[in-house]
Amino acid sequence: MWGGRKLGAPGSRLLGVLGSGSRTGRAERPRVAPRAGECARPAVLTPRAARSRGSGAGGWPGKAGRTRGPAVRPWLRFAGAGSGRSARRPRRGCAAAPLPACRGAGSVRALRAPVCPLPGSHRRESSSRGSPCRRPHSTSQSTVDSSEVRRFLALAHKWWDEQGVYAPLHSLNDLRVPFIRDNILKTVGNHEPGKPLSGMRILDVGCGGGLLTEPLGRLGASVIGIDPLDENIKTAQHHKSFDPVLAKRIEYRVCPLEEIVEETKGTFDAVVASEVVEHVIDLETFIQCCCQVLKPGGSLFITTINKTQLSYALGIVFAEYFAGIVPKGTHTWEKFVSPEMLESILESNGLSVQTVVGMLYNPFSGYWRWSDNTSLNYAAHAVRCTVQEHSAPAELVDKGETEEPEAKSSSNPSV
Repeated sequence: MWGGRKLGAPGSRLLGVLGSGSRTGRAERPRVAPRAGECARPAVLTPRAARSRGSGAGGWPGKAGRTRGPAVRPWLRFAGAGSGRSARRPRRGCAAAPLPACRGAGSVRALRAPVCPLPGSHRRESSSRGSPCRRPHSTSQSTVDSSEVRRFLALAHKWWDEQGVYAPLHSLNDLRVPFIRDNILKTVGNHEPGKPLSGMRILDVGCGGGLLTEPLGRLGASVIGIDPLDENIKTAQHHKSFDPVLAKRIEYRVCPLEEIVEETKGTFDAVVASEVVEHVIDLETFIQCCCQVLKPGGSLFITTINKTQLSYALGIVFAEYFAGIVPKGTHTWEKFVSPEMLESILESNGLSVQTVVGMLYNPFSGYWRWSDNTSLNYAAHAVRCTVQEHSAPAELVDKGETEEPEAKSSSNPSV
């Protein structure tokens, strides 16, 4: 007899197992119905807890409300007959954490179950909070992408290797140097033979090792080359030292564009950003800075890559991963800009687009040529509007408003 009720066969076997201390038999594990709002975890009874429940008023639940529970696991051990605790062997590498207590279990105490995080869960948790070493880049302070800087750091010593990774840029000088020279000369009445850009002040943004800076200096221009990477400037200065003529015409600085805006506002006849805009983190801020350092009527020259499916297939997949024309990871397709988008940004900053022309590179011959197709590479030339051009629309509006009443008054015979 147990609490005034008869035990079934499973209950009798459970008492036999608990009384003898044997762990080999299969025992029933009763399910304790939780109260409202309490957890519903099954509890594992110790011998002492079983005996104490037997002396209580409630007794065992009836046979009709029981369901057969799972067999006792081999790693469930009793800590001792008098301890009233049960222990479970935790798996290796797992920390034991207490389970929520079930108040409906009476004197039964919950096991300390091992808590094992899912594979990669700690990485996802840390990434959601954000790593202290990876801070969001503020576009209001700099247009330089730190990941781009790290990528070019490994190539800083290869700028003047005409057969290396920068060979396409060496070949591109055959197009971009005449393009810059001829468009600047359109705004100059007279020029000195042999030094057509003499007296011109040019800013080369993202000059790298000086591949474009030196040819512009040899044309007579006074050029300032800036780059955020110190190793690039060291390479450029070292190469400049081989030509004494360039020492007086070229100056290199380690700084981003926005750091010299206040110092050089409205002082340059031309700004060159060749193969740069596809690497900046904030294109609109970059264009604003270029416009601010230009004189009224000054020229901005940009060469870059169009944002098309063809540019992704040939400019990234083929050029970087198949042909090896440029190192892998050099370009990011999302940073490419279409001519239409570039024109919109230029015009919103007071620049008038004069020319947009396509460029094609032949990887087999290693030479560039001009093209009417701008789906891959293209060059753009824009001129900063003068003060008169900005005020012209307002003057025309005022003039139109004054002429309209005069026309009405002349057509009215009563006046």
